[in-house]
Amino acid sequence: MKFLFCTVLLVATIFSTGCAVTPSTVRSPAEHAAPMPLLLISIDGYRADYIDRGLSPTLSMLAQEGVHADAMQPSFPSLTFPNHYTLITGLRPDHHGIVNNTMTDPALGHFSLGNRDAVSDRRWWDEGMPLWETVREHGMKSATMFWPGSEAPIQGHHPDYWKPYDGKVTPSQRVDQVLAWLDLPAAERPAFLTLYFDAVDHAGHEYGPDTPQVNQAIAETDAALARLVAGLKHRGLLDRINIIVVADHGMAAVPKENSVLLDKLFDVNKVDTVSLGVLAGFNPKPNDTQAFAAVETQLEQPQQHMQCWDKAHVPARLAYGHNARVPQLLCLADVGWRIATTDSLAKRNGKVSIGEHGYDNADPRMRALFVAHGPAFKAGIRVKEFSNVDVYPLMAHLLDVPAAANDGNYDDVKGMLK
Repeated sequence: MKFLFCTVLLVATIFSTGCAVTPSTVRSPAEHAAPMPLLLISIDGYRADYIDRGLSPTLSMLAQEGVHADAMQPSFPSLTFPNHYTLITGLRPDHHGIVNNTMTDPALGHFSLGNRDAVSDRRWWDEGMPLWETVREHGMKSATMFWPGSEAPIQGHHPDYWKPYDGKVTPSQRVDQVLAWLDLPAAERPAFLTLYFDAVDHAGHEYGPDTPQVNQAIAETDAALARLVAGLKHRGLLDRINIIVVADHGMAAVPKENSVLLDKLFDVNKVDTVSLGVLAGFNPKPNDTQAFAAVETQLEQPQQHMQCWDKAHVPARLAYGHNARVPQLLCLADVGWRIATTDSLAKRNGKVSIGEHGYDNADPRMRALFVAHGPAFKAGIRVKEFSNVDVYPLMAHLLDVPAAANDGNYDDVKGMLK
């Protein structure tokens, strides 16, 4: 298992942040009293301020009766797969290995969201220990209604119940599946469940965050949450289940014309392009390091609408650049811009995302939602912004399982508990 204990992590130079372990008593499965079930819900792309639009009455009810954070800061890069795996492992992307939605590995080749072979290959994911695996090790069951990583047998196992991602499954159908899992006999019922919604993110990319289409997606997703709450009430579970609702990142508007064209700056054939978009990455071509060095020297000079670094020089606050999967040269677009080539735009026939994320995680437009509700949480409190790595030790505490080595800090979030 590609995993290190905290004492090793503190010594290793590849980790720029300390480990935290939730204070929790380790028990054998036979000794372990069943905790309240925990449901982790992700609304992909739900920016922290979307809740203020008045289109999410169910979410607002959960926030008013439970805990509502000013915001939750995503990890860098503020992309979907890296942050979903951070939420479930408590590790920064640089530490769990899912460093981008599109990446390469010296041994494994190419990874992208649409590459089902890669997505289901445990070797991409085994640098992290997802919470569902710890839950299994402690005699409880888990269920994931879509979650990045759940399609691979990480550490040798899937969640007990899981579904391969299918965007055609409606929000209502996703809710009904979660309720069906909660209807299972006690011995088969999961203690930890996840639920994933993606309509808000899709609308944000296609139309931009400040559009009627995004507002419609927000309302439709909240209707699915209302269906969930009604189902939990019907089963007498609403006051006996802990619910955490998060987003992986926010969303920023990107006008169609706001593209940094790399081929206008250098010969793109001189490098291996790993990724384009908000965070572009490049590696040297085999046996052509001199040409790459020239490109790197050029791009590390001040650029319009983007900033470029050798991976060794990424600002420390981003906690990024040590993993072997991070490309040698990185270029991060200014918020409101994308990085592309003339050829890549031509292949899209003018269809580019006019809403984007992946930017500096300190930017307010990247801030994500956090709401929590249930018997373990205080009622009607507002808490300050915190990092998404802290969600993992919080969940481990709620499930009364020992947290694996992680980058979170339980002390930063324990104040929201009763």
